[in-house]
Amino acid sequence: MSALKLVIGNRNYSSWSLRAWLALKKSGAEFESVVIPLDTPEFRERIDNYSPTGRVPVLWHDGQCIWDSLAIGEYVNEQFAGGSLWPPDASSRGLGRAMAAEMHSGFADLREKMPMNCRAVHRRVPMEDALQTAIDRVWEAWSLALSRHRDIGPWLLGNYSLVDAMFAPVVLRFQTYGVEPPSGIRPYCTQVLEDPDLHEWIEAALQENWIIEQDEAGESPDKSS
Repeated sequence: MSALKLVIGNRNYSSWSLRAWLALKKSGAEFESVVIPLDTPEFRERIDNYSPTGRVPVLWHDGQCIWDSLAIGEYVNEQFAGGSLWPPDASSRGLGRAMAAEMHSGFADLREKMPMNCRAVHRRVPMEDALQTAIDRVWEAWSLALSRHRDIGPWLLGNYSLVDAMFAPVVLRFQTYGVEPPSGIRPYCTQVLEDPDLHEWIEAALQENWIIEQDEAGESPDKSS
């Protein structure tokens, strides 16, 4: 297999990097991860060597550059996963791709108010109307997918797919900020959080010492009596 290099940002904060990384892990491909810390002089100095957009993630394969997490996922699915990161059923693929695209282009309030932060615990942010609307939309989309595929398996489309990689950072956000899933969705969140590949990512994130102040959102609730 040709060498693969995935350029990512801080594991603790970079949700888009996580999505591409999970796609590669689930494909079984061997690859190298190159971490460039976000919002640092080092990032500005190094990123142009890898990315035409100045952003991460970006995948290099045999001299070819693929940028953007969703494009990387699709490329990995075709080149290294034998198409297994989407289900064989066209209807399920259509639903999964629609959900992945919605995550990719939408949920701005969720991303802004609840940035991914693997190291954070027991954080709380104000539950503004727009944020609650975004969370409710996530529940709606997940409920639809789970109800259609519960006889196949525990993931959104039954078996693990790119849409699970796209939403994994959202599950992490809900855990960090104390967002309790509806009872019918709770087993799916548990499934995501128990994924060994996600655990590997989080363990690496916990070893990082970079801090991005604007992504340190929320405060821990007062536990004093």
